Amino acid sequence: MRIISGKFKGKKLFLPKDIFTRPLKDLTKESIFNIISHSNLLNQNIENSNILDMFSGIGSFGLECLSRGAKSATFVENYKNALSILKQNIKFLNLSKKTEIFTHDILKIQSYDFIKKKFDIIFLDPPYKETKVYNLIEKILKNNLLKKEGIIIIHRHKKDNDLFPKNFNVLKEVNYGISKIIFGK
Repeated sequence: MRIISGKFKGKKLFLPKDIFTRPLKDLTKESIFNIISHSNLLNQNIENSNILDMFSGIGSFGLECLSRGAKSATFVENYKNALSILKQNIKFLNLSKKTEIFTHDILKIQSYDFIKKKFDIIFLDPPYKETKVYNLIEKILKNNLLKKEGIIIIHRHKKDNDLFPKNFNVLKEVNYGISKIIFGK
């Protein structure tokens, strides 16, 4: 697991030693960034953007964004082993001034009012077994966390058939191995 591009290109991230964290594979991550960079449909730029990385695990997505010039990354993670490694990765890359971490269980709380900014990109990477993706997106939209031109990227198992709120527009969906990546707003 490494940073693919930008300021920290080639830097290896610390990884969990348990099986309960599923880091985003480099190939899938690279594909996501290629779509963000080259798709006219998304109209999004990483540079100077604010990123929200929910179920962030070791922070692979948000840290990649910061390496590519994002202004800030907000991480939401409550699993202690992953949280410890996330903090280690942030310290290793000297990015504490551009990051903030929340340890809330976002599946159990109704409001995300602890998050005080809006985001250009929101990355959701819940466990594959998680069935409440509809509720997560609904809360993100209800709490007005996404900027007007922002996008939500969801990482799911390719066999999942998640339902989405009516006011969530799926722009693109692609499969990579067992993963499915959904881009929407």
